[in-house]
Formats: sequence, C-alpha cells, structure tokens
Amino acid sequence: MKKTIITVVGKDTVGIIARVCTYLAENGVNILDISQTIVQGYFNMMMIVDTGLVQSFDRLAEELEELGKEIGVVIKCQHEEIFESMHRI
Repeated sequence: MKKTIITVVGKDTVGIIARVCTYLAENGVNILDISQTIVQGYFNMMMIVDTGLVQSFDRLAEELEELGKEIGVVIKCQHEEIFESMHRI
C-alpha cells in the first residue's frame, strides 16, 4: 500500500467532492480516510488515499492539479513519508 495525502482548498462550490472522488475512482485510487470542512465559504478537504495501483504518481499529481484549476480549487498531492517529515515537530 502506498499512502498519499491529497489536499483540496478553495472557495466552496457545488460538486468539489464529487469531481475529485470521481477522478480518483476512475484511476484506481482508494480513499482510506477523508475530512472536509467549510469555514466562512472556504472549502478545505484532506484525504489519505492508497495509490498502490497508480502507474505514475507524477501524472496523478499533475492531473489532479489540472482538475483543481478546472473547478476553481488548489489540489496538492504528497507522499505520506514526505508529509510526515514536513509536519514533524
């Protein structure tokens, strides 16, 4: 299992979760955990996903970034190890 952290941030609009989750499902990415909140009209979602079946992490990250531009949010992907290292105190 290859865990990846995906974050989605931007102005709240209808369908953000649906578009991101549809893309992930179509590309064989399994959602392990998900948290989302809306604060004063701003959407924030963090997902932990299994990218073990994904052929190219870089392609996944690029396509999610493009999807984010289409729907007006910023989508970032990080390998779990990098995310943990960056957030360790």
